Amino acid sequence: MTGDLRHPIFARLYPRMDAATARAGGADHRAELLKGATGRALEIGAGHGANFAHYPPGVTGAVALEPEPTLRARAEEAAARAPVPVAVRAGTAEDLDLDDASFDVAIASLVLCSVRDPVRVLAELRRVLRPGGELRYYEHVRGDTPGMVRYQRYADLVWHHLAAGCRVARPTGQWIAGAGFTVVRERRFIFPESRVPNPAGPHLIGVAVRD
Repeated sequence: MTGDLRHPIFARLYPRMDAATARAGGADHRAELLKGATGRALEIGAGHGANFAHYPPGVTGAVALEPEPTLRARAEEAAARAPVPVAVRAGTAEDLDLDDASFDVAIASLVLCSVRDPVRVLAELRRVLRPGGELRYYEHVRGDTPGMVRYQRYADLVWHHLAAGCRVARPTGQWIAGAGFTVVRERRFIFPESRVPNPAGPHLIGVAVRD
């Protein structure tokens, strides 16, 4: 696996921002993402471990990768409190030092917006999933109106500098459908709801199966 990716300011601010988002409904989205997951799990870009508390008992164990050292330390603390065994490791999703077909479920949660090469990441996730394994994703994505897409593209000129490489105009749903997965369940929504358009507002939660 490759070395650490350091974003010290973002890493200190993100858990506080996420706590506010959780109270607004983000925690429910994480629970929806993981409901019914079973078997051995891989989570990429685990951050400070916000998903760990929502792992259902059907998950027999999880490997959680996080390349940012400050966030990874927080994830290790969260793993100690998780309801299932979670092993937190350094690593980036573009180069998974993991065996082929060795996981039953892969989890991408608010991470495909910021990885350097999302298409390569999806190929790696497909490789390490067993045939029929699930990709569960919760991501903010490109909007579905021309006006929102234009707004997002302008926002991306500065957004990725402020949010550790995050880009709001990525067509993540299209990339998943074109990466050797069959989407079996998907829900689009705006979060958080606001009168002022939020370039990171369009979201997807879904499950796709490895072909």
